[in-house]
Amino acid sequence: MTVTVNEIRKTFLNYFAKNGHNILPSSSLVPNNDPTLMFTNSGMVQFKNIFTGNESAPYKRAATSQKSVRAGGKHNDLDSVGYDVRHHTFFEMLGNFSFGDYFKEEAIAYAWELVTKEFALPKDRLAVTVFHTDEVSRNIWRKISGLPEDRIIGIKTKDNFWQMGDTGPCGYCSEIFYDHGENVWGGLPGTPEEDGDRWIEIWNLVFDEFEDLADGSRIELKQKCIDTGMGLERISAILQGVHSNYDIDLFQNLIAEIANLANSDPNGKLKSSHNVIADHLRSSAFLIADGVLPSNEGRGYVLRRIMRRAMRHIHMLGVNEPMMYKLLPALQKEMGKAYPELYNAEALIKDTIKTEEERFIKTMDRGLKLLDEETINLKSGDTLNGETAFKLYDTYGFPLDLTQDALKAREISVDTDGFNIAMERQKAEARKNWAGSGDAGTDKIWFELQDKLGATEFLGYSTLKADALITALVQDNNEVTEVNGGEFYLLANQSPFYGEMGGQVGDKGTIKCQDTVIEVTDTKKKLDGLHVHVCKLICGSIKTGDTASFEVNKNNRNAIEGNHTVTHLLHKALQNKYGKSVTQKGSMVAAERMRFDIAYNKQIPENELRELESEVNKMIRANHKVDTKLMSQEDAINSGAMALFGEKYGSEVRVVCVGDGISTELCGGTHVRQTGDIGYFNIISESAIAAGVRRLECVTGEMAEKYNQDVEDKLHRVGQCLKASFCDIETRVQQLLEEKKELETKLFELKKKFVSNKAADNPNNYENVNGVKFVARVLENISAKELKAFIDEVKTQYPENLVVALFSINEGKVSVVIGVTQDLLNRLSAVDMIKSVAPIVGAQGGGGRPDMAQTGGADTSNLDKAIDAIRNVIRN
Repeated sequence: MTVTVNEIRKTFLNYFAKNGHNILPSSSLVPNNDPTLMFTNSGMVQFKNIFTGNESAPYKRAATSQKSVRAGGKHNDLDSVGYDVRHHTFFEMLGNFSFGDYFKEEAIAYAWELVTKEFALPKDRLAVTVFHTDEVSRNIWRKISGLPEDRIIGIKTKDNFWQMGDTGPCGYCSEIFYDHGENVWGGLPGTPEEDGDRWIEIWNLVFDEFEDLADGSRIELKQKCIDTGMGLERISAILQGVHSNYDIDLFQNLIAEIANLANSDPNGKLKSSHNVIADHLRSSAFLIADGVLPSNEGRGYVLRRIMRRAMRHIHMLGVNEPMMYKLLPALQKEMGKAYPELYNAEALIKDTIKTEEERFIKTMDRGLKLLDEETINLKSGDTLNGETAFKLYDTYGFPLDLTQDALKAREISVDTDGFNIAMERQKAEARKNWAGSGDAGTDKIWFELQDKLGATEFLGYSTLKADALITALVQDNNEVTEVNGGEFYLLANQSPFYGEMGGQVGDKGTIKCQDTVIEVTDTKKKLDGLHVHVCKLICGSIKTGDTASFEVNKNNRNAIEGNHTVTHLLHKALQNKYGKSVTQKGSMVAAERMRFDIAYNKQIPENELRELESEVNKMIRANHKVDTKLMSQEDAINSGAMALFGEKYGSEVRVVCVGDGISTELCGGTHVRQTGDIGYFNIISESAIAAGVRRLECVTGEMAEKYNQDVEDKLHRVGQCLKASFCDIETRVQQLLEEKKELETKLFELKKKFVSNKAADNPNNYENVNGVKFVARVLENISAKELKAFIDEVKTQYPENLVVALFSINEGKVSVVIGVTQDLLNRLSAVDMIKSVAPIVGAQGGGGRPDMAQTGGADTSNLDKAIDAIRNVIRN
C-alpha cells in the first residue's frame, strides 16, 4: 500500500472524526501545563489536567496529530538520530482519547478496524501484547481480532503498565506489533530476540483505570480514560513498504533537496548525515515557530544543540556556507498544509537558522581543528579526555553530544565524567536558570480547593461590582475558616476581579462585609479558572460562608484595559510595517504602562518608532468600536483571528475585534469599548532582551499625558536656564555648542602661548644642564594631549639643544610629557627620562618615542625629585 505521509495522517484523523471524535490541533511544543517536561513529547500532554481531573473539557472524545520533540531531559533520542532507522528528535504522534466515555472494548475495536481495514495491514503480520494479569483486554482481543493465542502475548514488565508519575492516573497498556518479515532478525515481544527489528510496535493503547495515591495505595479512577499513541513516521514506513523511517516520502523529499543543495550522494558513505539534517531541520523549524529561540540555557540550549549538530553534518557534506535555512521551502511543501505555522513564522525561522549558521561556521573550523589536534594520536577504542571536550564546549560552542558525534565514525569515546567535573561550576548556574517547563508549579492547596469548589464564575467582563459568597480562606499556606488580621488569600463563588493571565495583571479593589473592609492588592488565576484574591484585612474579620460586596478599582481597571487594547493595535501596526513574522513573544499589561516583546532581530530606529506611534494613534483617534465574540476555536481561526503560538485556548474562545477588520485576536483579557477611550499612545523605550527578541515599553492615556508633560516641563526649565523661548531651545543649544567649541580652541591656543612665553629665550626661563637647555614646568588642569601640543610649541621657540618636561596636576593625578629636540637624540632619549620619572610619580611605566614620551601617576608630592631625575639623566 503506497500512500503519502499526509494521506496517512488524514486517514487517521478522518477515521476518528467519523467515529464521533473532536479533531483538535496539535498543541505547542512548549507545554504550559506540565513543569516536569521540557518539550511536548506525546499526544496526551495537552490533556494531562483533564486526565487528572483538574480541568474539564466540553468534549468526551478527541483525536490529534501531535507535534513532539524528544531531545532533552530523560526523553532524549538525540544520540541515536540519523544512525538507526527509527529515532527522531521531532516526530508526530497520532492519538485518540476518551475522557470518561468509551473504554477498552471500543478502543481495541477502533484500533483493530483502523489498522486492518483503513490501513489494510494483513492480520498474519500483526501481534498484540497485554499486561499479564489483564484478562479483560486479552478476551477483547480474542473476540475482536481472532488472533491466535501465541499472538496475544502477556507481558509482566512495565512496558505494558503506564504510570503518569509516582502518583496520579495509571493503567494497563496494550501494544500492537507489526512483523517486518523473516529477512529481518528479531522475535516476538517476550522472546529472547525481542530487541531485534523484525517485530516493531506501531500503536500503544493505554487504559487509564487506576490512581496511585501518595500513601502507596492504588484505587480505581472515577473517570476511566483512553490515551493512545501511534508514531506517524513508523506507520508510514510500514504502509509504504520500507524498513527505515528515513525512506518514507516525507524524508526522501527533504533528503533529495539536501543532496541537491549540497551536490552530494544521499545514499553514499554520508547517508547518515543526510538523515540527521532532515530530522533536525524539522525539530528546529517547529521549535522556532513555537517560540523557542537558540540560547545557552533551557529549551533554547537544546535547540542550539540540535541546530549545530545539523550544521556540522552539512559541513561534512562539503558545504561551507549557510544552507540549512534554504531547506525551509521543502519542509513547507511537505508539512505546511497540516501545520500553517511553518508559513506564518517563515521569516523568523529562516532568519534565526541563517544567523545561527553564520555564527557557528565562524567557530566550527577552529573547533574541529582543535579536535583533530587533540585526537591525532588516538585510535579506535581510545577515549578523548573530558577537559578537552569541555574546552570545545566552553570556547567553541560544541555541545558534548556534537563532539561525541564527530568522533563516532572513528570509534573514539569521550570521558563524560571528566567533562561533567570540568563543567560543574557552570551546571550549578544552569540548574538555577532551568526550573522545568510550562507553569512554574502550583501549590498543592489550590488543587485541593479547585477539586472541592470548582471554578470561580468571572463577572468582570460586564461589571466591576458584585456580591459573592466567600467559599475559602487561606492564610500561611493553610486553609482556615476565619481571618482576623494580616494578609491572606480569599476565594468566592463568583467575582468581578480579573485574575492575572495572558500578560494582563490582576485587578485591585475592595471587599466589604458589614463592618469588615478588605483591600485586594492583586488577583491571581490558578488552575482551571480559580480566581484567588490576594488580600489585606483593614478592619473587622471575615469567615467562610459570609456574603460580601466585591468592587474593582475602576480607574486602575480602565487604565489596564487601555494598555491591553493598545497591545493589539501595536501588534497590528508592527505586522503592517514589518510583516506577519513579527509575532508577539510576551507582554505585560499593567495600569501604569505596558511592555510588548516581539520576534524581530533588528533594532527599530527612532524614526520608525515614531511611524508606529503615529499609526497606533491614528487608530485610537478613529474611535473604532471594540467587540468581543465567543466562538469555537476553529471558527475563530477560520475567520482570520490571530492566535498566539504557545497560548492555551479552550474549544470556545473569546475573540476581540477592533473596528471593521482592523485587528482580530483570540484574547481572554479585558478591553476598552472604543479605541478613543485609550486617549493617546507613546513608545518610551525600545531594547533587545534576547537574541531575536525586541521589547517596546509604552504608556497610554493619563500616563502618556503625564510622560509628555514631564518632557515639556523639563524643556521649559532648560529654556529658562538658556534664556530662550520653548521654540528656540534647539537653536540656542546649537549656538552654545558652537561657542563652546570656539572658546575651547581659543583657550587651547592661549595655553600654548602662555607656556611658550614662559620659556622665552632668556637665561631666567631655562637652565643649562650639562650644556643642554632644560625647561621644566608644573601646570594645573591640563590634559596629557594638551601637554604634547605645548611641548611642540616650546620646541618651535627652541628648535635645537632642548629638553622640555611638563607636569600637569589634575584631580589628584599627575601627567608627565618630556620632549627632546632632534639634534640631541644621538645621546638623549625622552623614553629613558620617562622611565626615571615614572616610579617617582607612582606610575607603573611609560612610553613613547625618543623625541617625546609620557607617563602618569597618582603621586603629586615629589615632582621636584622627578625634575631632578631628568637632570641626572641629562648629566649622565
